[in-house]
Amino acid sequence: MATPDEALPTVVIVGRPNVGKSTLFNAILGTRRSIVGNEPGITRDRIYGEAEYHGKKFGLIDTGGIIPNDAALIPSEILKQARVALDMAAHIIYVIDGRTEITAADRDLAQLLRPLGKPVTLAVNKIDAKVRENLVPEFFSLGLGDPKPISAEHKLGIDELLHDITQPFPKEDPEPEVAEDEGSERRIKVAIIGRPNVGKSTMLNALVGAERSIVSPVAGTTIDAVDESIREGNTTYRFVDTAGIRRRGRTTEMTEKMSVVMARRNIRMANVVLILIDATEGVVNSDATIAGYAHEEGRAVIIVVNKWDAAGEKSKRAFTETIRDELKFLDYAPILFASAKNAEGIRRIFSTIRRCYDSASKRVTTGELNRFVETLKFESDIKIYYITQASVRPPTFVVFTDKADKVHFSIERALVNRLREHFGFDGTPVVLKTKRR
Repeated sequence: MATPDEALPTVVIVGRPNVGKSTLFNAILGTRRSIVGNEPGITRDRIYGEAEYHGKKFGLIDTGGIIPNDAALIPSEILKQARVALDMAAHIIYVIDGRTEITAADRDLAQLLRPLGKPVTLAVNKIDAKVRENLVPEFFSLGLGDPKPISAEHKLGIDELLHDITQPFPKEDPEPEVAEDEGSERRIKVAIIGRPNVGKSTMLNALVGAERSIVSPVAGTTIDAVDESIREGNTTYRFVDTAGIRRRGRTTEMTEKMSVVMARRNIRMANVVLILIDATEGVVNSDATIAGYAHEEGRAVIIVVNKWDAAGEKSKRAFTETIRDELKFLDYAPILFASAKNAEGIRRIFSTIRRCYDSASKRVTTGELNRFVETLKFESDIKIYYITQASVRPPTFVVFTDKADKVHFSIERALVNRLREHFGFDGTPVVLKTKRR
């Protein structure tokens, strides 16, 4: 299935660990899309973004630090992921640390890039003073043409770098804005969240039908968030696989602290959130914490019980009851059973995402709501005059009553349940705000 990004030329950033690739990626995009820090090897998967230079749009991929001949599991997986990115590259930026001598690993990587037949620009990073520019000529020996001195941290030399790289890229005409209607294209951003090692990356691969994320038995392999888009009919899905979230008190390493920040940010940017629960372990406390992030942000939520193929003799009905008991605040969220590893239950996830997105985007007219108010009867002295819908995603309603105070929790809950029954807000929180008329 084609992705909406295929038409864009792609620029891939490669280099040894800790040479400043992610800092350059962020400098080009103007955002904090990659995790950046002075701990080597922080970026493990390739991260995608869209950039623009003088009207020329291009995709940008930040790869993990490549050590070509390292036998350890993660570096070899990084190299495998980087090769996938290099195959689609229109241009490669090879980032090297200008303050250190050329290493054997630098030469090995240059040797790996030359046979690809792709345009390569050698960016000599951390050249932030005139005196350091004298260090640049020695990098000619790598045989990758004229080295470009840059400082990603101080955004020096970036303009010249992009000017050269984007020369052959087409200049896009701005597309006219088209008003949305019933038949217009839907763009649904879906965040996949959950504890480390519940199968988020495997689920992303199953959903997009490609080996997109690093998948390994090591818990917490995905540190940054990675994403992939696919299109079906008039719907484009962008799936974001977030890093495994651990409780704040336990995220002692800088990388894990940052991963929580990035994961919460991706929840905020999503329309629908898939919360993965491990069928072999059941519901644990951290599942409730993670689910709480999505609920607090007002996102449409789907609970996916993954690894159901390995659950043994467990009953779906009993497991569902346990989830409802442990995650009472997500009583509106559909529960699906799947096996990402065996690609079982995947089609149902797609149809449920569409249903929940439509629910969260639903608008009810004031006329319909007034007729709905006439059917309400509560064992309370409160009088509801009328209701209006203030916004969508999540559906938010303003309830006008004869009381100055907020309505009692039981009345609010009953009213939300009646709104769901009447208008079908499946999979999305419903927010009520009360006002005295």
